[in-house]
Amino acid sequence: MASTSTSLTLPVLPLDDEVVLPGMVVPLDLSDADVRAAVEAAQAAASSGNKPRVLLVPRIDGEYAAIGTLGRIEQVGRLSDGDPGALIRGLGRVRIGSGTTGPGAALWVEGTTVEEKVPDPSLGSQLGSSRGGPYPDAVAELVTEYKALATSWLRKRGAWQVVDRVQQIEDVSTLADNSGYSPFLTTEQKVQLLETVDPVARLKSATEALREHLAEQDVAESIAKDVQEGVDKQQREFLLRRQLEAVRKELAGLNGDPEDEGDDYRARVEAADLPEDVRKAALKEVDKLERSSDQSPEGSWIRTWLDTVLELPWNERTEDAYDIAGAKEVLDADHAGLEDVKERITEYLAVRKRRAERGLGLVGGRRGGAVLALVGPPGVGKTSLGESVARAMGRKFVRVALGGVRDEAEIRGHRRTYVGALPGRIVRAVKEAGSMNPVVLLDEIDKVGSDFRGDPAAALLEVLDPAQNHTFRDHYLEVELDLSDVVFLATANVLEAIPEPLLDRMELVRLDGYTEDEKVVIARDHLLPRQLERAGLEPGEVTLEDGTLRKLAGEYTREAGVRNLERTVARLLRKVAAQHELGERELPFTAGVDQLRPLIGRPHHTPESAQDPAERRTAVPGVVTGLAVTGAGGDVLYVEASLADPETGASGLQLTGQLGDVMKESAHIALSFLRSHGAELELPVADLKERGVHLHVPAGAVPKDGPSAGVTMTTALASLLSGRQVRPDVAMTGEVSLTGRVLPVGGVKQKLLAAHRAGIGTVIIPRRNEPDLDDVPAEILASLEVHPVADVRQVLELALTPASNGAAPEVTPLSA
Repeated sequence: MASTSTSLTLPVLPLDDEVVLPGMVVPLDLSDADVRAAVEAAQAAASSGNKPRVLLVPRIDGEYAAIGTLGRIEQVGRLSDGDPGALIRGLGRVRIGSGTTGPGAALWVEGTTVEEKVPDPSLGSQLGSSRGGPYPDAVAELVTEYKALATSWLRKRGAWQVVDRVQQIEDVSTLADNSGYSPFLTTEQKVQLLETVDPVARLKSATEALREHLAEQDVAESIAKDVQEGVDKQQREFLLRRQLEAVRKELAGLNGDPEDEGDDYRARVEAADLPEDVRKAALKEVDKLERSSDQSPEGSWIRTWLDTVLELPWNERTEDAYDIAGAKEVLDADHAGLEDVKERITEYLAVRKRRAERGLGLVGGRRGGAVLALVGPPGVGKTSLGESVARAMGRKFVRVALGGVRDEAEIRGHRRTYVGALPGRIVRAVKEAGSMNPVVLLDEIDKVGSDFRGDPAAALLEVLDPAQNHTFRDHYLEVELDLSDVVFLATANVLEAIPEPLLDRMELVRLDGYTEDEKVVIARDHLLPRQLERAGLEPGEVTLEDGTLRKLAGEYTREAGVRNLERTVARLLRKVAAQHELGERELPFTAGVDQLRPLIGRPHHTPESAQDPAERRTAVPGVVTGLAVTGAGGDVLYVEASLADPETGASGLQLTGQLGDVMKESAHIALSFLRSHGAELELPVADLKERGVHLHVPAGAVPKDGPSAGVTMTTALASLLSGRQVRPDVAMTGEVSLTGRVLPVGGVKQKLLAAHRAGIGTVIIPRRNEPDLDDVPAEILASLEVHPVADVRQVLELALTPASNGAAPEVTPLSA
């Protein structure tokens, strides 16, 4: 239903930052001159019996709105604070026109009442409304939604009386204008509601504003609830902790015990015997701990750090027992053989003793001089040597396993900011030892790797460098730790795998393996007693003859160390123990050579000289016995050569056996030498051009490389071309040049030990390796014919059997 437009002349009452909508009753302060002038002008123009009327116009930034509200002054008096005021009721919208004149100092304007388009109530029945209300379904749903939202908002504010008033409003225009009371609406939003003539559109705007406000209020309430719950939890935890402390104090008083000082870190730091710089750092952390709250995660980090610092033996040291004769006896009792290694360790201890007696202090920052690196195959006693050194010196022993370490933080420690941070393995080793001068064995230092987490080998440089390690700084501790009095020993299997800068900090001591005689002594004096105890046998119940031990070492196990020998002895003792429990064997029992096969089966390794001539690997031309060094020590390596059938059309050189680049180069050099000197050697080298040459090193699954196979490959090709077999008791090592010179190689001692273990009688080595024979045990040299050679022609003369009768040539071996 629409109202008729009427022209009006009214005084303007400006409203700053406030809007009055039709239907609202608001008090206005008359302290403002413009407001007071408008009220006075309206009172002067009002006829008798009628209440004064004004035009309420919002004013934003000095500009008036296009539509105002017709207001009736209901009462003029004083507000609650005592200031003059007026109570004004909004009656309807007025569109402002041009200015005019009137009584008083107020601004007079001409205006026209705004005609509002109210939905026709009959439209609901014409559209088939199911609600039975006075408006169409869409408008009725909007009215219902607004009332529901307004009711929810008013109930949250506790305005229960206003809820009933809102529910009773049925007129769309009145309901929409009622939102002008909402305090959360901005002045701009209220002006928009005032200027919106369509009641339905106005109600939609009011509904959207109310919906957004309720959503924001829900989020704010949820946040406030979470914050309050967190605060309540912290307060509850704080209160409980204080109560717990009070209970502990009361219990301590009742029991007559002093107050628990476990958490009093300041007292513990003051009482601890710490170096001055460490004490300052610890007290600084205690200050942080006292300032931090119990709930702060930093407090836990600080307590863990302080516990670590206080547990380190900063001033604890063991007195060195510099009894050199006694130390030598300990080494001899713990280890058979390895004379050169034990001699070097004895020298090491003797120098330390003399410098300590004369007060000469440190050697380049380190009291003990160089770091010893024990390099050798597995099972030769590297780790147990470290234990013997510690026992001989009277020091604590700690083993640090470095195999597979790829994280630099394992050496230097983690930063304290990381979750689960720990000090590095060096600091933990010192802590475990309980003294600042232990013997630390860096085990398997050649197995250290590197990846995106850093290079642990580079971190070890500072640990092992005498000029730096007296001020070693762990990332976790962040205080200087003096490692100058720590005796570092390192072990490795492969020398080439140790990084060169790291090897430069250490003194190399080689353990090349044991002779057969040494293995017999080790098995008799060390391995057998230990395995008797593990098998539950008393000493003397089972006895192994020296011949039995020798056969076990020579034919059942073929290794540089004694690890497999000990396993074989353990297996034999288990068999005897089981047979005794089954009633099949009486004790005591002496195991001779003849009892080995019934107990543990046939031997796994038969010496080449003991094999049937037809079954030997070198029974056909083109097969040569070579010597090599692997991670397990010296070993025997066979090289085989063959020529392809001319009809196949194959040519060139084919290499198999998973050879490395260096061995491939050796094969090409050997082939080139024979092609260029074939006529001189009386070999049919024409076959090398017409037929393909195939060189193979068996055990193809094992990678092989190294500069010591040139002589062996040359001999294999020469044997193949000449049709002359290679002597079965001959093994060789050495590199060859294009001119036929035999070049020196490494690992001569390990290779001769391997040849001795394999039952080979004659070994050919480069002449320039002749000084290396001084390191070979005398019993090994006595059992081998060693021929130093300088030219490959000498090798062929010694190794190949004569073409006539197959008899070995007369050669003069090197005197042992």
